[in-house]
Amino acid sequence: MSENESLPKWHKISAKDYYNVNQYRVDLWNRMKETSAYHIHLSHKKSHVQLGHELEKLLQQLGCIERYWAYPTRHVMDQLLAYAQRLDFTSFNKLASDLVKDISSESYRQRRVRPTLHMENGNGNGDTHDDQREGNVDFHYFELLFVDNLSLTEEDELREKFLRIKDPNDPIQYDVVFVRSFQDALIALKFNYNIQSVMIRYGVGFSSEHSVVGLKPFIYDILKCDHSKENEDSLALLLGRKIQQFRPELDIFFVTDRTLDQTDTETLDLFRRIFYRQEDVQEAHLSIRRAIQERYDAPFFKALVDYSKRPTGVFHAMPISRGNSVFKSHWIRDMGDFYGRNLFLAETSATTGGLDSLLQPTGSLKKAMHLAAEAFGSQHTFFVTNGTSTANKIVLQGLVKPGDIVLIDRDCHKSHHYAMVLSGAYPVYLDSYPLSDYTMYGAVPLAHIKEKLLGLKAEGKLERVKMLLLTNCTFDGIVYNVQRVMEEVLAIKPDMIFMWDEAWFAYARFTKIFRTRTAMYSARVLQDKFRSGQYRARYAAATAKQQTAMVNPDQVSIRVYSTQSTHKTLTSMRQGSMIHVYDEDFKRKSEESFKEAFMTHTSTSANYQILASLDIGRRQMMFEGYELVDKSVEMSMSLRDKIINNPLLNKYFKVLVIEDLIPKKYRPSGLTMYYDPSHGWNELDTAWEGDEFVLDPTKMNIFIGNTGVNGDEFKSKYLMDQFGIQVNKTTRNSVLFMANIGTTRSSTAYLTGVLVRIAKQLDDAQRSMSRDELRLLDKKVRNLVEECPPLPDFSAFHPYFKDHPSALEGDLRKAFFMVYDEEHCEHLGLAECQEALSNGRVPVSANFVIPYPPGFPILVPGQIVSADILNFMIKLDVKEIHGYKAELGLLVFKQALLGPSGEAGNEVKNLIKKS
Repeated sequence: MSENESLPKWHKISAKDYYNVNQYRVDLWNRMKETSAYHIHLSHKKSHVQLGHELEKLLQQLGCIERYWAYPTRHVMDQLLAYAQRLDFTSFNKLASDLVKDISSESYRQRRVRPTLHMENGNGNGDTHDDQREGNVDFHYFELLFVDNLSLTEEDELREKFLRIKDPNDPIQYDVVFVRSFQDALIALKFNYNIQSVMIRYGVGFSSEHSVVGLKPFIYDILKCDHSKENEDSLALLLGRKIQQFRPELDIFFVTDRTLDQTDTETLDLFRRIFYRQEDVQEAHLSIRRAIQERYDAPFFKALVDYSKRPTGVFHAMPISRGNSVFKSHWIRDMGDFYGRNLFLAETSATTGGLDSLLQPTGSLKKAMHLAAEAFGSQHTFFVTNGTSTANKIVLQGLVKPGDIVLIDRDCHKSHHYAMVLSGAYPVYLDSYPLSDYTMYGAVPLAHIKEKLLGLKAEGKLERVKMLLLTNCTFDGIVYNVQRVMEEVLAIKPDMIFMWDEAWFAYARFTKIFRTRTAMYSARVLQDKFRSGQYRARYAAATAKQQTAMVNPDQVSIRVYSTQSTHKTLTSMRQGSMIHVYDEDFKRKSEESFKEAFMTHTSTSANYQILASLDIGRRQMMFEGYELVDKSVEMSMSLRDKIINNPLLNKYFKVLVIEDLIPKKYRPSGLTMYYDPSHGWNELDTAWEGDEFVLDPTKMNIFIGNTGVNGDEFKSKYLMDQFGIQVNKTTRNSVLFMANIGTTRSSTAYLTGVLVRIAKQLDDAQRSMSRDELRLLDKKVRNLVEECPPLPDFSAFHPYFKDHPSALEGDLRKAFFMVYDEEHCEHLGLAECQEALSNGRVPVSANFVIPYPPGFPILVPGQIVSADILNFMIKLDVKEIHGYKAELGLLVFKQALLGPSGEAGNEVKNLIKKS
């Protein structure tokens, strides 16, 4: 080649284009491999020098990141730099290629770490991980973060001590990452999923000694916190507290040179164990190893595995136990071939021999639920084997009694409505803000909740109000400001019980930003806040000024319950769910009634496979939760990016962003979308700290109105039938896609490709349409985009089902069971209902009517059928409506049943007039 030969202009890899650092890291490594491979196209020495400089710049860019991982070691990075400076591109490319393979596939996490220092170890590159991948499935790798101001030589010597003291056959292996400052420790914890244990030595400084400007898009939350004025002793404690807040599952140890006073309870409570620097590393190693083992234990899963290996004789129920009725069969052996023997070996009705009873746990199951409580931040956790529908019924029936009043989100899951019937409580239905353009609801504004609660207080019914029930997060990803809701409600009613349906939010505990809006975390924060002397002083000052909008710390009781569909968003067999409890009055007020409700709804033959999967799912999240949730968010964000920036996809599909789903008045942060093509990824923290509602980024609604195809048809005809893609839900003009901890990068790439192929199909179909067909398509698009039916609010209970005509609450149970006498009911078509309304009759629903979508009751037993509801049903073009048969009409109560001449009270007449 000539002297004018030059390097290609590669696309610049910019940190602002990435949601998190891990894909940025992989792409930089790939770029370095590609760049080093380009040397074969260069012949002139000057070009080789340019290539060497380019590689040095990439190494400098990568060096800002790699210091936060144990692999590859600092010595490997030095070796790459030496190759680049010597212009030895062949050696550089070979080593870089091996590293890219290890880092992108994470194969180094399946190889043992051997104690060899520097590069004089025989393989020439300073790699201390065995060349062969470990075949033992019980092998696990993690990294220890050591925070201390050590020299490079001291770091190497200490690392060597840790590596040499380990048993080479230990199934748990670890390597060591060293950082020297408060900031670097938090950056390492944010970047490096492998870190499971932290050792902090007192006396570390605050600021990073490295340039971290290039990493700012990933660490803006760390950089905005300035603790540089703290003294070195207090910084170590502050760092421990920050780690607990950021990744509470980690084991934290403290190393000091000074003797601690036994009255220093904060330090003693904060750290798992305290070591003195002059001590040998053996105790530190054993303590680290034991802490990891305690988190790793899955007591019920282990008990079930051990039981399955024991020889037994079955003279009890279940012929399928041990597979005896399957593998001896001449006709159903294919079932055994499909499931394998282990499933049947673990299938038993025994509650002894190491196993346990879900109804009265005393052994392995009790311990498993205790570990789950620690993992999810609750005081008590209960496993449920028949889904969150049952978990919801347990909580409602265990905490409220007939005649109690419950403020309940009208568009919550139907199990809550049925639980109200079972408990006999009176619901006061709360309306979410509507998103009529997409036929979905948002969430219930706090102002509306307080309005209803203060209305009940004015009526003298505050004593009867027992519970506030809300869904967090909603199907479509709307998340409440949980702490704010509870604090402002407790200021009105200090003993309110809160039930948060977190069926779709179980993963939120395991990442810092999401965690702040979970029920259990918020309960703990509020408990600590109201107990603090600082809060009491503020309350006393406010009371002296007659400002009474604060929670009374002497009257308040934190009573919070959460139900989670573990099987929906974490690892669990179908129907595996959990109930989490943070209730200061649980032992005194609720334990017995709660356990009775648990007995009522729990099978005496609980499925052991489900219980074992809940136990093992808890273990997974304690080690991998932070990593898996972060990756699922990143993949959802990446999918948004691909759709937003693809002109063909933009033609038919629109990603619904924050401003589409959350009105401006609920977003004081002003955040409108997570990704802006001109600025990259926007900061989430400010919105999640203060906005009334935020959007869960793992849930992505795509508006499909411009296709002319409704959501149900798009799901079945295009996504499922053609490409085998399952989706969570649809509305008449949108499709909801969810990323979860099982979502892979290849599956998101596949979905993007599918959407491109569908867009091309739609393009091809339009090109072949006649003029009349195009007019028909245009009409369909207008119908989906511009002619969406307005969503109705809850109308009211008919006065027949109220204690007083003006009451907010209604007797749902009474209305529900009146239907059992069919003489009380009749069917009216929608047109007949409209005519009845115009003639002054008030149709009253006799059952639940649940259209899919939106998937929750638009009518409940005893509710007035308003004109708004009828108009919505007439315009609703969905095939599935539970509780309604088009050929018969709505099931309503007979006119004569509800009062003299069937006449409505003034309130009802006003409602009809308003409609």
